[in-house]
Amino acid sequence: MEQSEIILRAIGVLTETQEMVRRLNEDVEVDIDAGEAQLGRLVTEVFPSVEVPGDATPAEAGQAVIDALMPAAISLVGAFAFLFSELAEVHDTGRTEIKSTELLRTLALRLSNSDSHTHSDEDDDSDDDA
Repeated sequence: MEQSEIILRAIGVLTETQEMVRRLNEDVEVDIDAGEAQLGRLVTEVFPSVEVPGDATPAEAGQAVIDALMPAAISLVGAFAFLFSELAEVHDTGRTEIKSTELLRTLALRLSNSDSHTHSDEDDDSDDDA
């Protein structure tokens, strides 16, 4: 999964969580499992399955798991850290005219647009090879 896709999915998780919190604060019944399900799907899709050889020592098994999962963990944490940084910047500069949901939506659109340009550039490149 590309980093931009992970960030887009993280935006979905944050937006959904924000909506759940808003509804909880209004004493509206909320299906909390739905939010957990979206986060769970993201984690499941980002983290690869790991196969450890049956004859591996505990240290080798542990290292195999770390080697397999570390890049995914860094990507996932990086996505949420990026989003936190963007939200914090708007907050810290006192820009009250922009709401967090609006910022997340803007970031999602920007990422989607840059991602579609990247894919169309790659498509253009593949046409050059023919």
